[in-house]
Amino acid sequence: MYPELFKIPIIHLTVPTYGLMLVIGFLAAVSLIRRISRRLAPDPQIITSAALYSLIAGVLGARLFYVVHYFDRFRGDWPSVFAVWRGGLELLGGVLSAIAVIILYLRYRKLPIRRYLDILAVGLMLALAIGRIGCFLNGCCFGRPTHLPWAVRFPYASLACTSQINPDLERNRPEPHLKLPADFFAWADKNGRLYPKPYEDLTAQQKDMVDNGPYRCLPVHPTQLYSSANAAFLCLILYLFWRRAQNNEKSKNQNRPFTKPGCTFALMFILYGITRFLIEFLRDDNPFEYGWWAIYKGGTISQNISIYITIFGLILMLFFQRIKTQQPK
Repeated sequence: MYPELFKIPIIHLTVPTYGLMLVIGFLAAVSLIRRISRRLAPDPQIITSAALYSLIAGVLGARLFYVVHYFDRFRGDWPSVFAVWRGGLELLGGVLSAIAVIILYLRYRKLPIRRYLDILAVGLMLALAIGRIGCFLNGCCFGRPTHLPWAVRFPYASLACTSQINPDLERNRPEPHLKLPADFFAWADKNGRLYPKPYEDLTAQQKDMVDNGPYRCLPVHPTQLYSSANAAFLCLILYLFWRRAQNNEKSKNQNRPFTKPGCTFALMFILYGITRFLIEFLRDDNPFEYGWWAIYKGGTISQNISIYITIFGLILMLFFQRIKTQQPK
């Protein structure tokens, strides 16, 4: 786990690995989108501008969704709402905000929206595949304890460790996974959640216990890497699906189903919704939700939203298949 890549001397500015991977994912996605949209965009700057606007909107939207979802955590500490560098982004909010801005931008430029959205879907999965590696290095989005041979251990006082040493009633877990003695804890928040002492404040014996002994963080599913591999696979599937639509458009027989512009974009919601729903079973960070959105008892908000976006993708797929094709300008 490497949440901080390095510090810039003199100004002492820390470069977080999570942010770096987001930037790398963004640049990779822009490069891919520019490459496969040459026929649609005579001016590559259009793609770059759209991507930049979507990045800004995505970060703001992801942060907004997170703040709304965990509103109680910010009571009394409102400046932390803007501390994006500390973590706290929700993918769905970022995606919806980015897509909304791109649609508005494409309408403003009078460009074929559905065709660009198809290409955007491919690039978005590439960005997600790289960005999820940043989640792994940051230690967020961690998985449930497991003894599988590819399980990973996060260090003492990491997010995974802090979760394991606390009961979590929001996940139907009345007892902690890992029971630490009281002298390992530094403080508790207003909800009774315990936080361990900084590593440097531990005694030599305590350090050995958390590094090699009985109080070492339990191995967990590397769900961040599962998500990264899943996004890379979806990127390939969506690209092949898009190429299938392009080949169908060039052929004399254009009767293949679900090859209309927009169908690749719709397929992204379907595939991502299904796979995110399944991966969520292996994660251990999101609470189970029991609000009006809970379709079945005990689902996380991400699982319930995954159901909605899958249904939304199916509706979009059928809708795009039936409407008239936009001709590229």
